[in-house]
Amino acid sequence: MYSVTGETELGKVSLMSQDEVNQAIQKADSIQKHWKNYNLHDRAKILHDWADRLVEKQEDLAFMISHEVGKGIAAARKEVVRTADLIRYTAEEGVRAQGDIMRGDSFKGGSSSKLAMVEQEPLGVVLAISPFNYPVNLAASKIAPALVTGNTVVFKPASQGTLSGKLMIEALLETNIPKEVIQFITGKGSEIGDFLVTHPKINMVTFTGSTKTGQAIAEKTRMIPVVLELGGKDPALVLKDADLDLAVKQIVSGAFSYSGQRCTAIKRVLVQNEIAEDLVQKLKVEIEKLTVGSYKEEADISPLINEQAADYVEELIQEAVEKGARVAVGNKRKENIIHPTLLDFVNEDMRVAWEEPFGPVLPIIRVQTEKEMIKLANLSEYGLQASIFTKDVQKAIELGAELEVGSVQLNAKTERGPDHFPFIGAKSSGLGSQGVRRSIESMTRDKLFVLNL
Repeated sequence: MYSVTGETELGKVSLMSQDEVNQAIQKADSIQKHWKNYNLHDRAKILHDWADRLVEKQEDLAFMISHEVGKGIAAARKEVVRTADLIRYTAEEGVRAQGDIMRGDSFKGGSSSKLAMVEQEPLGVVLAISPFNYPVNLAASKIAPALVTGNTVVFKPASQGTLSGKLMIEALLETNIPKEVIQFITGKGSEIGDFLVTHPKINMVTFTGSTKTGQAIAEKTRMIPVVLELGGKDPALVLKDADLDLAVKQIVSGAFSYSGQRCTAIKRVLVQNEIAEDLVQKLKVEIEKLTVGSYKEEADISPLINEQAADYVEELIQEAVEKGARVAVGNKRKENIIHPTLLDFVNEDMRVAWEEPFGPVLPIIRVQTEKEMIKLANLSEYGLQASIFTKDVQKAIELGAELEVGSVQLNAKTERGPDHFPFIGAKSSGLGSQGVRRSIESMTRDKLFVLNL
């Protein structure tokens, strides 16, 4: 395994065969009932110990995250600390999770002699598949709630992110957790992917990645719970009464942090004509301040994850320019680095208006009315998040109610978190809900005991 620039060998992992994957799943399945019967506080204690070890290994983990996925070292350290906080909160929330008591006569015609106890049962073996861009945080957001609820886990990290995931799991295995409870899987998705998601011993799949892959997983799994966190084309709606300085600050941060390689990045701006020119000029000034270079130098814009990703972003930019989009700033490339690019006068005929680039390019779509904004926002196949910039809170709520997205941010960039908030994708952006409590709920099922007194 090499660094994102391909210049440094970071480590090696073996690619597992289907037979080896099957053995790992069988181990997770064989110990699941034992793990389920662990004292809940003991499971929570293991998670707290895991969080402590991640913090202790913060520098090693941050180094690996930084070099493996091209993230600045400060952002990589922040990911490790954030992950430890997430794990601790999950442990505490798991201990607080309670069942329910229901009286029979609380429903008309029901009998007072009946009393129902509703408990939460773990699903069994959870398959957790994480993406490259947050190789530790988004993995732990799946693994921790599964473990605290009594599930065992088969964990498959992204290829670029495998070594970071491996270090994270090694820290977990330093706790008192039974070793078979967490199974670390490596291999090419093309060779083991279908085998994993269709294995009869897998009882749930939680996946973060591309919409295409997520849709394929949903079609193949059948009859087991699936939680999918997929792509996005998050719009920022800038109304004519918006505080432009605030909007510009949030849009630039939202669109270009980690070079735009986030499903929650702002990926298009819908702005009313009256203020469009002012907004574009202010955005241009701020974008030109962004530094471009190596992640080792803490540059704002650093290499994309691979050459194919850079090719795709460049292709979208060139297609838009050929169809009449104006380059306000950017449109330069060096190897895998795409300079931050602002495209003005983008229209519906351009692919960049609809496709998710996963890179540092921001299209500006000028509109006349708020109604047109909503129409264009909702025409997208995606529905992850949206931002609305306006001084009129009532207007923002009214417009937000019409947007077909999981979350609406008022006067702020689209982003995930805090990690205990529900995280939802509509349409092709996802299936199910995440966030600590929601994730815990998704990994259990109700079991009813009826007492006849």
